[in-house]
Amino acid sequence: MRRTDAEDSADLGITPSAAVPSAPYAGRMTTPQYPQPAAQPGPQPMNPSDEKMWATLVHVGGIFYFLPSLIGYLVLKDRGPFVRAHTAAALNFQLTMLIASLVGTVLSIIGIGLVILLAVYVVNIVFSIIAAVKASRGEWYTYPLSISFVS
Repeated sequence: MRRTDAEDSADLGITPSAAVPSAPYAGRMTTPQYPQPAAQPGPQPMNPSDEKMWATLVHVGGIFYFLPSLIGYLVLKDRGPFVRAHTAAALNFQLTMLIASLVGTVLSIIGIGLVILLAVYVVNIVFSIIAAVKASRGEWYTYPLSISFVS
């Protein structure tokens, strides 16, 4: 004797209606709808004391050549006009000093390059300290002998 589906379901302890999905959800897969993220706000301007502090640190970082100035410029350039001007000035000066160092390295073959390298080292330290002092006082400063690469 052949059994029906209803009898098989009864043996398993389920009703025939429980074995079939209900009509509104039958065969339909839904993905949850999440709200769209809000637009990210742009960088906020700094207060004047923070601008002076970061401008000072970027100039002091110039003692270690161009990398701190480059990082400072890329991170802080949109945070206010004072810090942007100082980070751009520091980066321009450090790139100028990098070029002078490369020239001094090449010219060290004939001996005069060592004098140039020493002069670049001293000029870099002296003007970086002067710029850091000016920035800490909230004064605008432009380096002498600096080629303008970024503004």
